[in-house]
Amino acid sequence: MKKQLNIALLQIKPCSTLEENLHKGVQACKKAKLLGADLALFPEMWSNGYHIYGRPVEEWTAEAISLQSDFVAAFGSLAKEQNMAVGITLLEQYGSHPRNTLVLFDRFGEQKLTYAKVHTCDFDVERNLTPGQEFTVCCLDTPCGEVQVGAMICYDREFPESARILMLKGAELILVPNACPMEINRLSQLRARAFENMLAVATCNYPEGVPDCNGGSSVFDGVAYVPESEGARDTCILQAGAGEGIFVARLDLDKLRSYRETEVHGNAYRRPEIYGRLCGDEVAYPFVRERR
Repeated sequence: MKKQLNIALLQIKPCSTLEENLHKGVQACKKAKLLGADLALFPEMWSNGYHIYGRPVEEWTAEAISLQSDFVAAFGSLAKEQNMAVGITLLEQYGSHPRNTLVLFDRFGEQKLTYAKVHTCDFDVERNLTPGQEFTVCCLDTPCGEVQVGAMICYDREFPESARILMLKGAELILVPNACPMEINRLSQLRARAFENMLAVATCNYPEGVPDCNGGSSVFDGVAYVPESEGARDTCILQAGAGEGIFVARLDLDKLRSYRETEVHGNAYRRPEIYGRLCGDEVAYPFVRERR
């Protein structure tokens, strides 16, 4: 039996309150399930619609919610009810400075992964967030078996190390909640992260009409070559338009795993013993910026 993971990208507009976002999010997940989804992914910071620009810091940071909140718990219950994994995003209460967080529930309603954005955009208002400190991978039980899943959030995509660490930890699929314009260069970054690590990258963005967003949610499966075809293939298996909608990508896990066993990317021929400059403190790096 073919192992196919159906990933729903919820490219939907946020509402003006937490309660409205809860209701709209629940309805979107139910629609995704009707479309055959095994996993539903929200855009970045769905709890308040990433509405942090042009507002007093004290106002939007006060909208942070706990991981134990009714909002988060509702999506755990929904995941169990719908027998579908749900990746819900939120502005998370975390000391005096909140975090930009993804919580992944499996189809039994168990919290399998909590990831806080590591590369916060410290050149702008995200300097008021607490950055995460680790990239983690979980084993997600799905209808087609266990899948190793990790996460990045938006700006994390622009650092090759993010996806590389997740690959080294065994990730087969990286979930990427997003809230920014998806143009050719950012799409190229996502394509590259999938290609160079031989894994799938699923990105969910807000649609056109949400400030500084334009849809373009995507899934790249990372499989650049297949035996039955000459030359390279397009690794993009889903590219949404600008409008609001629920878009389902069908990820062929058998094809991805077979490719990872035989191809030359990922960890196959790396030489980490000569990469010390990437992490060493003895080198003065150009263009380094301190956190504000």
